[in-house]
Amino acid sequence: MQTKKIIAVPTNIITGFLGVGKTSAILHLLKNKPDDERWAVLVNEFGEIGVDGSLMAGQHSEQDGIYIQEVPGGCMCCASGVSMQVALNKLLKRAKPDRLLIEPTGLGHPKEVLKVLSAEHYKTVLALQKTITLVDARNLTDMRYTTHDTFNQQIAIADLVIGNKIDLYQDEDKNRLKSYVKKHGQPTADITFAQQGDLEISQLAGSTPLSSIPLSLTVSHHHKMDKPIAKAAVVEKPSMPECGFIKAVNTGEGFSSIGWRFSSETLFEYHKLQAFLNNILAERIKAVFTTELGIFGYNYTVDALAETKLTHKQESCIEIIATHVDDLIEEKLIACIIK
Repeated sequence: MQTKKIIAVPTNIITGFLGVGKTSAILHLLKNKPDDERWAVLVNEFGEIGVDGSLMAGQHSEQDGIYIQEVPGGCMCCASGVSMQVALNKLLKRAKPDRLLIEPTGLGHPKEVLKVLSAEHYKTVLALQKTITLVDARNLTDMRYTTHDTFNQQIAIADLVIGNKIDLYQDEDKNRLKSYVKKHGQPTADITFAQQGDLEISQLAGSTPLSSIPLSLTVSHHHKMDKPIAKAAVVEKPSMPECGFIKAVNTGEGFSSIGWRFSSETLFEYHKLQAFLNNILAERIKAVFTTELGIFGYNYTVDALAETKLTHKQESCIEIIATHVDDLIEEKLIACIIK
């Protein structure tokens, strides 16, 4: 049987700040993937645990022609992009995809990611198409966003800016986004609006004009999430210790994350878990839990806590991104486990 060559795979970066709906947008695209195509998704997370991959894998499997690879632990372009290249090469070899979607962490540096994808090694392997940035236009009145280097870089690199969560906008929010992109984005950038990340596959097509993007841009605070080369090259999940869970923390770009991953035998009590999740103060929460009522994925933003029933079993895991985390949060989480 002849091996399929990996040549000119249509590739899109889908970026945006914390809680803007990147994962929802990718899940929407995967739901509408042509049945005869194989798609690959490279997911980067700020937290060390990595939950996005589990959320996606809980709804889609390789039998569906969808292949997912995680790069947890901060911006995947840090440490010279080694972790990204290791994970990407592994994913391409396994999936031999008809399309590749890359989701950098909301606190990652998309220009640096694009530099890695533009390297000589990938010139014949990948065909870079539109870079898509999702923005919640309501945040344009908040200096925590408009003065954040990464937020502005995500807009500067976009071929297509999507004002997501349009159902929550006031009339002036749309015009504010148009003005902001005109000032900070590419002259050729398109702007459109969406609800719950409902992108169309047709919006992915189109080449990325690399000549118009200043890829030499350096990003402040980039060094804070750098890792030693040896650690960056390790993309497999660590083995589970005897205590039955792994805890990991990360800091950078003005945020901190704390996360846990539990053994596959761990079962959580659904109603205790609901009370726990609804009483966390955080910027973002993503989680997958196996309960006595089934397997559920959770996605929290400032707007709501969304619950999704998952069809494929995953290890229970949770990632919390916040400026301050309750000192008793681990004790409260462990109390939700059915003994």
